Amino acid sequence: MSKTLTSIRTAVAGVSGFAGGELVRLLLDHPRLTQTPPLLLGRSGAETVALSSLQPQLSGLPHADDLSVVPFDWKLLKEETIDLLFLATPHQQSREDVPQALAQGLRVVDLSGAWRLHCEKNRAVYKLEDADAAAQLQTEAVYGSPELHGPRIATARLVANPGCYATSIILALAPLLRANLVDLDHGIVCDAKSGVSGAGKAATAANHFMSAADNLSAYAVFGHRHTGEMLEQLQLTGDQIQFTPHLLPIPRGILSTIYLRLNASGSIQSVQSCLDDFYAHSPLVRVRRSPALPQIQHVVRTSFCDLGFQLSPEGRRLVLVSCLDNLLKGAASQAVQNMNLMAGWHEAEGLL
Repeated sequence: MSKTLTSIRTAVAGVSGFAGGELVRLLLDHPRLTQTPPLLLGRSGAETVALSSLQPQLSGLPHADDLSVVPFDWKLLKEETIDLLFLATPHQQSREDVPQALAQGLRVVDLSGAWRLHCEKNRAVYKLEDADAAAQLQTEAVYGSPELHGPRIATARLVANPGCYATSIILALAPLLRANLVDLDHGIVCDAKSGVSGAGKAATAANHFMSAADNLSAYAVFGHRHTGEMLEQLQLTGDQIQFTPHLLPIPRGILSTIYLRLNASGSIQSVQSCLDDFYAHSPLVRVRRSPALPQIQHVVRTSFCDLGFQLSPEGRRLVLVSCLDNLLKGAASQAVQNMNLMAGWHEAEGLL
């Protein structure tokens, strides 16, 4: 699939969750896939169930009312001549399924954290039980940030879709760090806030309405599982960046406020040009004109990541703000963006 194709056959494993539902919605509406709806897969041995009963909001989309979620079966994937498999499954399940998928000639976009991290110390947060086959494939996994790794994604067999918090912070910091503009001795502070859908569909004591409503809380202060992605992709050490996530009492969206110090006194124009130039060919990243700052309401239910900044009067202290929809640019639409690259299509096709 490194050459441009007219269409491909896709399958989605893990349809019942928030991100899985958004992924199916995007695939059903994708202009290249109008004649080839995705094969929808549930757990192995589970009962067949109508898509509209699991994700009733999709009713009325092309093919949606005719589709069912069927038990996962490798033989069925082969019979249906599937080209690309999306895994919106638990981390351990993805770690176990990918070796067999690649062995059958499938290409994979995995939305879990199973393949994002190459450093074993960083990956330990997921407590994965590895077989030898999985460990050997780790070096082949490409981190699925199209803005950072587009050419590698286009030819990859295995793409590890980034985490939502990680996407918001990596996209904000990458241009400045690559230009060597950041004073790392002073450290970087990332204060990020996400809606409750980021915790998944299962209710917990933390995201239950009675806990989350009319509240704002910090969590996983020194141990959030997305921190390793920031360290690896931005080539930072743990003492150079502090990431603190918070739970917002809203359904979806992420706002990350990032505080840093520049190596030397800069100007608004120099910072603006750094961001503008880096994302000049990235259709799903919108850079605001300083002093305008993005807001969650500007990006919710869109596939964009919006970036903005303000610079202190002396030109050394910089505040970046990054916003995205955690279920879309932070998950499902980024997965479709990766599919587009893997199929040789424009990366924003079906996403604008």
